[in-house]
Formats: sequence, structure tokens, C-alpha cells
Amino acid sequence: MTVLAVIPCLNEAGHIGALLEQLLVGSTLCTIVVADGGSLDGSCEIVERLAQADPRIKLLHNPQRIQSAGINLAVEIHGEGHQWLLRVDAHCLYPPDYAVLLLEAAKKTSASAVVVPMQTVGKSGFQLAVAAAQNSVLGTGGSPHRHIGEGRFVDHGHHALMELQMFRRLGGYCESMPCNEDAELDYRQIRTGGKIWLEPNASIVYFPRATPIALWRQYFRYGVGRARNMRRHMMRPHVRQVAPLVVPVAVMMLPLAIAHPLFALPAAFWLAACLLVGLFVGYRDGGGWRFLAGFAAAIMHLAWGLGFLRAGAATRIPPPQYGLATG
Repeated sequence: MTVLAVIPCLNEAGHIGALLEQLLVGSTLCTIVVADGGSLDGSCEIVERLAQADPRIKLLHNPQRIQSAGINLAVEIHGEGHQWLLRVDAHCLYPPDYAVLLLEAAKKTSASAVVVPMQTVGKSGFQLAVAAAQNSVLGTGGSPHRHIGEGRFVDHGHHALMELQMFRRLGGYCESMPCNEDAELDYRQIRTGGKIWLEPNASIVYFPRATPIALWRQYFRYGVGRARNMRRHMMRPHVRQVAPLVVPVAVMMLPLAIAHPLFALPAAFWLAACLLVGLFVGYRDGGGWRFLAGFAAAIMHLAWGLGFLRAGAATRIPPPQYGLATG
């Protein structure tokens, strides 16, 4: 089975070399495309150097910069003759024989796509707190692909392997999505009869944002993307997606506490609960910076909720822009 691997990349000089060397082991991957969105840290030079030694590596410049557009462009230019599309994110670690594990799962389950769970790992400082939060229900709400459990069919997960024919038939990723393009594609895939399998044996390691500001920006964009996705497809939200929407409402009530202290109770209760549960999570995971897991989770809740409400209140959402001709 021929596999096209695509790596969306932007300033990943610290990871891209080792990742490509890992993917080159064996002969499972026929073509590896690095879709670069304008890196300025030497990422392209690393890719070009490795491409000189192995013709399977291709460097592709992605003028739109966003991941969805880069993957679509790679499929359009290099997808011919391949049966499977493997999406690989540059800031993650992957198990040995990653592609083999995914192909075996697809064959065993007859799934049109195989997704994987993520284990979040922090290296130091605030990143350790973010990792502790994202590995707990406090930060993820129990999302299946955020925890390693049993293999099963799901409606969404971290994208890994997909039938290239299915990807083309769906038109690829929607390029008008700032993020959450994977969940949007999963929704369309299931509606057209596709099956998505979550494979725990191929779990990956994800390195989260390392500063509060970066985490805020990430989760604000997540909220915007999820709101656009739900509005576009008239989707019913999960409980774990509704809960964070209460947070910005509670925070916006704080100025009314001047009139009566009761208006401050919802925000105070939420923040206290986050910090207390975060202390437990931090203690369980080893202490230190991890004791700030509740603070990290509070940033995630508030940013996601504000992003969702902003996009949900918009008078219109951008029309879908699929990068490939549907067939």
C-alpha cells in the first residue's frame, strides 16, 4: 500500500530533522512532503539537505501558511499514485513503525481513517503545568483521543491516516477554518459513510504551548474553529464543549459585583474549583510547576469560551473553501 506523508511545518528546526530521519526508516512511506508555511529558523535548509540524500523527501512552499492549505496542496501536487495519506505534525514524537501500526489498524478494522490518542508532555516551566492540565479531565473534558484507552470507532480524533481517495472525494480540508479543520473533515467523512478508528497502540507524544499567552491564543482559535464548525453543520455540542461557555459569562458578570457581591460568586467558584483540582492534578503528576495545572486549565476554559462566543455571535461565517475538487 503506497503512502503519502505530509508534514505541515512552520519554524520547526528543533524537531524536523529528527522527525524526517525517523520516518525514513523502512520503506513504508513512498513520499514525504514537508509543506512549509514560511519558516525563518532554518527548517527549510534542514529539509533540503536531507532531500539531497533521499529523493522521497519533498519541500513544498505553502503560501497560505495554514496547515489545512499545506496538506491540500501537497495532495494536489504529489498525491497521484498513492492510496493513503498520513498526516504528521512536526512538534510531536511518534512510536517506531508508526505508519505500519496505522496501516495494520486500517486493514484490521476496514476503517477509512485511523486516528490516534495523544499524551501531552512538558519539558520545563509553565509547559509542565499545561501538560498536566491537558492530560486530565480538567483540561480536556474526557475527550477520547486525549487519553489512552481501548481501540474503538469514534467521531473524531487526532488525524493520522486516511484513504486518499476518501480525502479527495471530500475535497480535502476546509481552508476557511482557522483551526478545527480536522473535526470538520471528520464530520463530513462520517456523513458520507466513512469509519474512523482510534488506535491506542499508535499513540503519540505532543508538546504543548510553553507560555500563558501562547496557550491563550491557541485555545481562543480552537473556540473560534469549533463554533464555525457547529454553525456550518448545525452540530449538537457535547457537554464538555458547553461547560466552558459558562466561564466567560461568569467573568463578564464580575463588574456587577459592585452592585451586589453575589454576581462574583460564579467566577469565584469556577476559579477556585480550577485551582483546587489543579493542585490535586499537580500533586498526582509530580508537583513543581505542575501545581499550576489549574491556572493553565483556567486559561484554556476562558480563551476557548470567548473564542466560541465571538465566532458564534458573528453575523456570518466564511463559506467553506475546499482545497481539492470534490468528486
